[in-house]
Parts: sequence; structure tokens; C-alpha cells
Amino acid sequence: MDVNAEQATKRALVEWLEGRRRHVVEQVLAMPAEARRRSQVPSGWTPRGVIRHLTLDVERVWLRAVMAGEDVDIPQGYDGWTAPDHQSDEELLEQYVEECRLGTAAVAELPLDAPVVWWFEDGGDPPYTSLRDVLLHVIVETATHAGHLDICRELVDGGQRLVLDEPTT
Repeated sequence: MDVNAEQATKRALVEWLEGRRRHVVEQVLAMPAEARRRSQVPSGWTPRGVIRHLTLDVERVWLRAVMAGEDVDIPQGYDGWTAPDHQSDEELLEQYVEECRLGTAAVAELPLDAPVVWWFEDGGDPPYTSLRDVLLHVIVETATHAGHLDICRELVDGGQRLVLDEPTT
């Protein structure tokens, strides 16, 4: 792939990721504050927990640690899904937005075929081997959780982010 094509591909991937990030933030902000702290699903996660997970387990781990090799604090076990009660929704979302900015900056100068530079000790082989693979994973993970937040929002207040037409049944 020539340099211009690679830059265009990387720019497109990062733009797609930015769109999914905005979707996440918009859905959480659209929910009533009390609903952000309440689970709508049997597994028990909350919208605040999803934000925390995306912040620490996705953005921080995959972009800053795995790809850029930054020495960052990484949550253990389920801790990444647990938002501290004392942290306000605004602080939680600000932390997410900042971690997204840091993650994007950490990989800004890496080519799409840049290899993984760090992986968990005793974690076996990393499931992805290049920045391209990691960006695609982060996009899918973020989009998946954005969809989860769409469902939570609809269950809470009937709000829908994108409705193309009225259901016929």
C-alpha cells in the first residue's frame, strides 16, 4: 500500500472510531442521570460501567499500552466495569473523552502495519498483530457497546438515537 493510501485508510478508520465514540457519549448524556447508575440487563453492568470499561479496558489498554507501549494503570478483572460511586457522570465522561484523545495521539505516528509492542505477561499471544487489527477491534468494541447503550436508553425512556422509518407491525 502506498503512503497516501495508507494515510487515507488510517484517517478513515480513526474517523469511524470518532463517530462511535461520539455515539457512546451522546447516548449516555441523553439518559436520565439516575438511569446511568442502574442496570437494565441480567449481567448487571450499568451505562456508567460501560463508559469506564471503554475508557480503561479498551482505549487505554489497546491504544496506549498494547500499541504505543505506554506504562499505564490497567484495571484488574472486573474493575474496569465498575465506575466509582463518588465520580460524577461528568467526570466519568470527561475521563473517557480524554482517554480517547490520548489513545488517538498515542498511535498517530504509527503505520497501520505497526506491530503490537506490549502484551499481558502470561497472556499468551496477542489476538491482534498490527495497528490496523487493533483499530478495527476498538471500532467494533466501541460500536457494540454503543448499541448496548442504545438498548438501555430505549428501555429507560423510549428514546431512540436513529430511526429511519416507523415500524409496520
